[in-house]
Amino acid sequence: MGKSKRNSPKPGGNRAERLAERRAALEQAAQTNTRPFEGLAAECDLVALREFVPSATAELPLVPGVAAERPVVLATVLPGAVSALVRAGEPPTGYVGVQVQHQGADPGADLAAGILWTQSAEPGDSLSSVESVAGGPRLADVIDPAAALDLTVHQDFDWWVPEGVDPDPQVAATIEQAKQAIMPSARLALGAETVGAAWWVDAGDKAHIRWVRPEDEDALMLALARLHANGGLHLGEGSRFAGSFRTHGLLVPVFDLDPEQHPDELVAPAIEFDARLAEALASDEPTTAAERRSRDGLRSRQVTLR
Repeated sequence: MGKSKRNSPKPGGNRAERLAERRAALEQAAQTNTRPFEGLAAECDLVALREFVPSATAELPLVPGVAAERPVVLATVLPGAVSALVRAGEPPTGYVGVQVQHQGADPGADLAAGILWTQSAEPGDSLSSVESVAGGPRLADVIDPAAALDLTVHQDFDWWVPEGVDPDPQVAATIEQAKQAIMPSARLALGAETVGAAWWVDAGDKAHIRWVRPEDEDALMLALARLHANGGLHLGEGSRFAGSFRTHGLLVPVFDLDPEQHPDELVAPAIEFDARLAEALASDEPTTAAERRSRDGLRSRQVTLR
């Protein structure tokens, strides 16, 4: 007969270890900044770039005193998903990525730390990961909080290699592989009167609009429910509201679209939707039974990205 397993360690460690792990997880969750880009004019675009935009760049509007005559470019993802790197040139250029291998508790503060690192690092250096310290600079301390991002959306990753430089075969193969997997994307140019950031993507069998919104989630959900109950929750003929997800403290409504439509064709319907939504947000009318049912149905289709 085999020996008794009464005193053998149980899978997952003993009770004290499991409690310690649970406490550590709760402490980490408590330290996480659930809305890391709040207060920035670029908040909605920063969320989009971090969560679902494949390839885009923008030179950051640094506040006076931060840059040592060295510009910094924000990128969706850098080679190897590193946090930052410095590219040689006159002057050298810093790059910081928002889609990284290792995520800290406050992505905004981590970005600030990466930006500051680029100002003193040597050309050719890269930073695999960065984690901000408590009480350190916030992103709003490093970039102009009132400035929007002047984005360039790419349909490939050729910008990973400086112009005029021949990449080594391994890098070239990586870029080609990424190019084959990328989904065409575009930011809808809706004008200054619209709110949030609406991003189009061609997913093959269908296209989508993912519209990052800055409003309070409960108020936005009620406004969406009012539109749904009245038949106004759409982006024109052939579109369908698919649901919503929340990430970094914001709600992102998603619409399914006809993949044959060009993004420019969606601009007018999107502006009209934004106007309907603004009217619904401003309404103080009591909710109807149909609107309450719509809100319950819309909430049941929500997911949260962490």
